[in-house]
Amino acid sequence: MADSLSTGPGEEKEKEKEGRERDRTAATTEKNKEKDGLTETLGFNDKNGGSKSKKRNLSDLSLVRFITTELTRGYFLEHNEAKYTERRERVYTCLRIPKELEKLMTFGFFLCLDAFLYVFTLLPLRVILALLRLFTVPCCGLRGSRLLQPAQVCDVLKGFIMVLCYSMMSYVDYSMMYHLIRGQSVIKLYIIYNMLEVADRLFSSFGQDILDALYWTATEPKEKKRAHIGVIPHFLMAVLYVFLHAILIMVQATTLNVAFNSHNKSLLTIMMSNNFVEIKGSVFKKFEKNNLFQMSNSDIKERFTNYILLLIVCLRNMEQFSWNPDHLWVLFPDVVMVIASEVAVDVVKHAFITKFNDISADVYGEYRASLAFDLVSSRQKNAYTDYSDSVSRRMGFIPLPLALLLIRVVTSSVKIQGSLSFMCVLLFYLGMITLKVLNSIVLLGTSCVFVKEANMEEKLFNPPPSVVSSRANSRAHRTKHVHTSPQQEPTPDKGGVSLASDVSQPTNVAESAAPTLPNSDSDTFLTTPDEEDDDKIINTDTGLDGDGLKPRTPKKDLLEIDRFTICGNRID
Repeated sequence: MADSLSTGPGEEKEKEKEGRERDRTAATTEKNKEKDGLTETLGFNDKNGGSKSKKRNLSDLSLVRFITTELTRGYFLEHNEAKYTERRERVYTCLRIPKELEKLMTFGFFLCLDAFLYVFTLLPLRVILALLRLFTVPCCGLRGSRLLQPAQVCDVLKGFIMVLCYSMMSYVDYSMMYHLIRGQSVIKLYIIYNMLEVADRLFSSFGQDILDALYWTATEPKEKKRAHIGVIPHFLMAVLYVFLHAILIMVQATTLNVAFNSHNKSLLTIMMSNNFVEIKGSVFKKFEKNNLFQMSNSDIKERFTNYILLLIVCLRNMEQFSWNPDHLWVLFPDVVMVIASEVAVDVVKHAFITKFNDISADVYGEYRASLAFDLVSSRQKNAYTDYSDSVSRRMGFIPLPLALLLIRVVTSSVKIQGSLSFMCVLLFYLGMITLKVLNSIVLLGTSCVFVKEANMEEKLFNPPPSVVSSRANSRAHRTKHVHTSPQQEPTPDKGGVSLASDVSQPTNVAESAAPTLPNSDSDTFLTTPDEEDDDKIINTDTGLDGDGLKPRTPKKDLLEIDRFTICGNRID
């Protein structure tokens, strides 16, 4: 009796274990069946499929079944809808780029044309009016008024620079330069042409600073302490710069002329291939919106300069063939080929830059509005610069050397003899003035529309010097404000360690450094956001963030971006 009682609980435990093992076996069998159902569609044999998978018919593993499966299997793109929607938007953006880019290029071309025609049409008239005022005001006894207004002083300086540089250019022999360049090898000319392009950018970046320094030195109020070397040294530097830059452009035009007149057109082909090399150097780089704005301005300036160079080449060739119109049709295919390659390179370059950097095509509308803002603001009473100078800073296009070269080529190519020739020149001059006035009216109306669409009317009524301050003054003012704010509490960084009192958040610094900026939507419309700048703490002594590794990159409005302003870590 006792043995039966002692063995009873043991048997019950064994039965429970057997029941659990049966349940596990049944669950394993079901899982193996499911695996068999999944692997059966692929035609593979599962190791855990059991006896049923081992007895499977060999016809299920045939080549016909595999091909049938490959032909009938499906997939669903809606499972990754966001990815494919993004890819489609990228395609649409690339398709929109040619239209939006050419809108910007066309608008920028007419801006450059307006600044270029100003040198030939209105600038001589303004110089004459300024000289008349200079000679008549002392004779009339008007001692209380200024002899010349600041704008008239700048116009007179530009006129004198043009006259002196033209007299110096008359001693340069274009024919000798042409034959000297033509005697060089093709590879050497290709290298020379690339060096000239780099030198042209360097001259443009430093030349506008020389001219601005001259204008400010000549018009600076006399009550201020003298901190310059004098007007005459600045004037001589400006004359030297315009002369050297004009010589450089003349060498560029001569090299292009040699390429046009070469028998096998090999040099022209190599020079055109240089444009496609530009794609390789630009497309596979990271671009911000400000860098793309600089590149767009550079492309506008480069395209307009190429048009003027092609005009100079055509004038020189037509002169050599006694103005025979048949020779113009000989040059026409090469001219079209150069222009078409330039347009194609710009379209491909901008399309892939916007694709790789995820930039919308609407950004070109912002660029157009920024350029239009310069034109509208230069027509106001409180304007602080001439429009041609504004174009020079924004695009790197300085019209004085290019206009000087064109005048030199035209005067040497066209012989004016007799009263009829003078009448033709007068009519041509009146036609240029008419073109300049019509172009200015259309541009001004179009620019007002662009500014209104971009909601930038508020900025037109702000004082320009207070809105756009220099970078050095803004840094000094920011540092001074941070050091003189003892009531500011120390801010803990990400690691929990509190910093000194001379460390503040960048948002507070921005608010205290520029209190006069209006808080409107137009201020954020043309601003490139920085990456995680709001979460970083800036050290005002070192200019670094809290970690001390990355320099602070402040937000820059497109209105503050000139052609040769460093955006990020480079100039494009």
